[in-house]
Amino acid sequence: MAPLFGRGPRKNPADRLVTLIGKPGCHLCDTAQEVIEKVCAETGASWEKKDITQDAELHHKYWEQIPVVLVDGAQHDFWRVDPQRLRKALGA
Repeated sequence: MAPLFGRGPRKNPADRLVTLIGKPGCHLCDTAQEVIEKVCAETGASWEKKDITQDAELHHKYWEQIPVVLVDGAQHDFWRVDPQRLRKALGA
């Protein structure tokens, strides 16, 4: 049976990567990190943190949206991270 709406098979949450793009001293970034750490610990997903002050391309692209959350390289959220929405995006 073909997947609906062009979506492929669901990935295992443990095979997913969440990326937090932020900057030091950003209280929204700190809050987003807490949510990401908790959800990734629950689902088995991996996560990483990138600092826009160390990457000119990220700074240009995301400066007005930080913190930005990517799931497998695609933008998922910005400013606030909803744990339930993130779990759903990870397939958990």
